[in-house]
Amino acid sequence: MTAVTTRGRRLPLVLRNPAFGRTWIAQLLTQAAGRMFQVGAVWWLVGFAGGERRGLESGLFLTVSTLPAVAFAPVIARVVARYARRTVLASAAAVAGTVAVPAALWSYTDTLPMAAVYAVGLVLASCQAVFDPCLTTSVPELVEDADIEAATGFELSTQSLAGIGGGLLGPLAVDAGGLTAAMAACAAAYLLAALLVVSTRFPHAATSAGADGGTDDAGDERRTLRRVLSGLPFIRRVLLCFAAANLFTTAVYVVMPLYTRGVLHSTGSTVAALETALGVGSLIGSLTGARVPGRPVAVGSACLALMALALGLPGLVTGHVPALGSMAVAGWCAGVIGVRFVALFQRLVPASDKPGFFAVMQALLGATFPVSSLVFGTLGDHLTARTLCLAQGAGLVPVALALWWLGGRAEPAGRRTSDGDAAAHLAPAGERS
Repeated sequence: MTAVTTRGRRLPLVLRNPAFGRTWIAQLLTQAAGRMFQVGAVWWLVGFAGGERRGLESGLFLTVSTLPAVAFAPVIARVVARYARRTVLASAAAVAGTVAVPAALWSYTDTLPMAAVYAVGLVLASCQAVFDPCLTTSVPELVEDADIEAATGFELSTQSLAGIGGGLLGPLAVDAGGLTAAMAACAAAYLLAALLVVSTRFPHAATSAGADGGTDDAGDERRTLRRVLSGLPFIRRVLLCFAAANLFTTAVYVVMPLYTRGVLHSTGSTVAALETALGVGSLIGSLTGARVPGRPVAVGSACLALMALALGLPGLVTGHVPALGSMAVAGWCAGVIGVRFVALFQRLVPASDKPGFFAVMQALLGATFPVSSLVFGTLGDHLTARTLCLAQGAGLVPVALALWWLGGRAEPAGRRTSDGDAAAHLAPAGERS
């Protein structure tokens, strides 16, 4: 009996917990589909449909694709808190698939207008903006408390796997069959994800609902969230640091296609390779982040500094190998940061406040993505891609220093805080009270 239990515990969480495994696959499918459409559409604009303003047009598309998580955050928080999470997840995937099917058929029979491409991107991004925080909130309904960190690692690794799969297939599908092929694959992935979620039972849903307190009052939810964030000043400052970092890191999705076309003079296969390197690095970072020694703030600031070097390297040394290496390192840093801090937030934020917190977190971190896409896309029509790479690296340096300084300020609070502030979890074990 003990041997059997031990072997069961050695199995990956997605295998020994079928409910979490199916939901995780559903998230993988939806994020891969969304990433495939985004990367494929950007390459379609840069390499095929875009004119002299291809940088601006691709930046506008990414801006539209990232607005929902920011603009609809309050609505998303209320939806996730009020309705059964399985229903929300299945509905979001089903709506995305239902929209992608006719769009693919339209693209097959006629040239899809630019406005229609933007509209499809907006709808798919809106569905994903609901799906992601809802699944993050659903983790305690799917796994035991002891498995929360492992579940968080798997959940974050989904973004890496989605980056690998979607980033690889998007440009290749566009090169092979135009935007039609990319949208058809997206539709199939979304509909399959909806079926997986519908067929899954959330074993701890009742317990989690009881912990949430069952409140449906939106005003109470927002008031509670403000109270929680006011009591966790470290979390607020960390989120602001990472939002500032995203202004430069997320620009990579605009810069990569421009760099491929303008510096490497290559095709969609190179864009796919760069996206794959970024995704593989992020996946490795998600799986190994918990093993990186040091306090979260020290690890985070070091990773931001390393990411600055990685993103700036292609601006100094051109070629396929330096570009692939820089993407892999940048992805690893992002994966490590995600695991360390999201796991910390999972344990610090009360269960009743998680729907609002993770929706607001997604909105805050994503708020700079539209700005980044638009700014770097516009600059891409006037500056070389190498200059944009250097700008990314230089912009991350002060953010890394700010996070390191923030950790230094948090340490003394860690010795005297007793209300659950994140600072108490940042001081070395010997300094915690």
